[in-house]
Amino acid sequence: MKDKKNIISLETAQAWAKKWRKEEGTYNSHHEVHAFLIPKEDLTELLSEGVDAVRAYLGVDEHDEEKLMIVGTKYNAATDTYVDMTPERVVHSGYIYDFTRPCPPSCDTSSPLN
Repeated sequence: MKDKKNIISLETAQAWAKKWRKEEGTYNSHHEVHAFLIPKEDLTELLSEGVDAVRAYLGVDEHDEEKLMIVGTKYNAATDTYVDMTPERVVHSGYIYDFTRPCPPSCDTSSPLN
């Protein structure tokens, strides 16, 4: 795995996503998450992998904090599908990123969207 602090393993991502689905009967019932803060440099790092698009998955970590996990995708014209670039599919790339911070507490309290 690359030496990047925001990369998580496929196993971690699967566990977080499974926990989200298990604990979330409805979209926002887990906590009061309104949004996620995503730093620019982290998006730049993800986009530098040569992705065609990105996909975001929701999860809950071992501390019960909501997570937004982002993975690059490549377009497959044969199936008209954007395929996740996960570690077992892409050598030297295909990382799953957890570089977000949930809001709250990382909110703009003066935002008209809050």
